[in-house]
Amino acid sequence: MKQPSFTAGFIRRNRHMLYILPWLLGFLIFRAVPMLYSLICGFTDFHLFRGVHHTGLMNYIRIIQDKEIRHAIALTLRFACISVPLRLCAAMLAAVILERAVRGIRLYRTLYYLPSILGGSVAAAVLWKAMFRDGGAVNAILTAFHLPAVSWLADSHAALWVIILLRVWEFGAPMLMFLAALQQIPRDLTDAAMLDGAGALKCFFRIRLPMISPVVFYNLMLGFCTALQEFNAPFVITEGGPRGATTLFSLLLYRSAFTANEMGYACALAWVLFLLSAAVSAAFLLLRRRFVYDPDEGGAA
Repeated sequence: MKQPSFTAGFIRRNRHMLYILPWLLGFLIFRAVPMLYSLICGFTDFHLFRGVHHTGLMNYIRIIQDKEIRHAIALTLRFACISVPLRLCAAMLAAVILERAVRGIRLYRTLYYLPSILGGSVAAAVLWKAMFRDGGAVNAILTAFHLPAVSWLADSHAALWVIILLRVWEFGAPMLMFLAALQQIPRDLTDAAMLDGAGALKCFFRIRLPMISPVVFYNLMLGFCTALQEFNAPFVITEGGPRGATTLFSLLLYRSAFTANEMGYACALAWVLFLLSAAVSAAFLLLRRRFVYDPDEGGAA
């Protein structure tokens, strides 16, 4: 019997590596190498047209001393702390409503999910800007009800809420997760609670919500990390204005890279954003044991 060659035996023993090789190459070429290069560039004064003249910590020292950066970080955290909980509350409410088995429920679920497909696009941001401009549809509705019109995009307090409402509007993805999680809860639990005199609200907050807390936690952490990177809406709708009221961190990063052409400084800003997202994720993971219900342990995870 002919013995297999060394090459054929090696391939057979490491066949699993061949299956992940396309992903591994893509990760190394398009993720790992660019991240390593940006880390190196963050310690230089690399300019897109003038090249590199100095190396060191000057970019990070500049970030620490820049008041505009601190304001952008605070504004980004404020945007995340408002938009993410509102979005999840809207998603939970829609999931509870769409859980009922009524005629045409699949059509309703599809319609509620559509904003999540369109919400992240530039076209949706352009439409949102047209709706909230001075002569837009929102002010027309307010005028029809004899309410004062609002300069949504020129008011420093209202402009941020325009972007927040756009992100709240696209609640379809977490809604589907909540809907799937709610449908997995055994009906016997809520039926037994109702027999003991618990109402619908008490059953939801004492039984159903704790049972789906892992899904809530996942959407909350993912939503915060996504909100910290928000770019399309403030860039298209307000361009960071008025008077810096919607200048989120990602906008400063974009301006540093593609307006000022300071690529070294932009790379340092990108790593600050990465560390900020990592810190937020770590904080959520530390709080997980306190707030997430684990059915295997019969309590918090």
